[in-house]
Amino acid sequence: MAGLVTVKVEGGVHHITLNRPEVMNALNREMRLELLAALQAGHGARVIVLTGAGRGFCSGQDLTDAEGLEAAGFEAILNDEYVPMIRAITEAPVPVIAAVNGAAVGAGANLALACDLVIAAEGAVFLQAFTRIGLIPDAGGTSFLPRRVGLQRAMGAALLAEPVSAAQAVDWGMIWEAVPDDRFAEVVAARATKLASGPTGAYAALKQALRGAFDQSLEAQLEVEARLQGRCGASADFREGVAAFLSKRSAVFQGR
Repeated sequence: MAGLVTVKVEGGVHHITLNRPEVMNALNREMRLELLAALQAGHGARVIVLTGAGRGFCSGQDLTDAEGLEAAGFEAILNDEYVPMIRAITEAPVPVIAAVNGAAVGAGANLALACDLVIAAEGAVFLQAFTRIGLIPDAGGTSFLPRRVGLQRAMGAALLAEPVSAAQAVDWGMIWEAVPDDRFAEVVAARATKLASGPTGAYAALKQALRGAFDQSLEAQLEVEARLQGRCGASADFREGVAAFLSKRSAVFQGR
């Protein structure tokens, strides 16, 4: 790898950092390929944390990267490069945290919203900038945004292309939490450590159930719950959790 994306594995946490701080971590083709590989490698960890180097999380598509930017190439670049990245997040068998340290713009905002848990520094902003250059939200934005905030707020964010502060994003239900900038790294580390020590199998089942819920009837969702709960109930982690509860000690989950 050329180092446009860096990876550090520590205590079951797969840390991925977008590493083009000079351009606010804008995504060019090489970076997208590195990010996909890093995300896929993280499937074997216990939790993935995605963040950006420098003062921004990700400014979206690198508009100076000529390859694929012509009108005929947009569909191909999305299908061939962005869709696999989004799926590598949503289909990961472990929790994925977006640690949004600064501006998350365009596809960068939607890369964050694809993650299971979004933690932002209070100074961060989210911007669906697409209409400023005559485009529509992509990288899953037209799915993630209305599901998180409702149709009217999604329309306003996309049509007006105005920044949404981290505090406002929390208020809308767009993200999980906004924390003071000086405590951001500490909070992200604590959340990641907690998830890394948790029941990985249950997390995978939980992700599957919740992410499919919007497309299911109640009857179908009840069947999904029963099937997945049956799997969890037969696991060593469940037995350990019950034993720990009865013994009044902390559970030690082995996971996958």
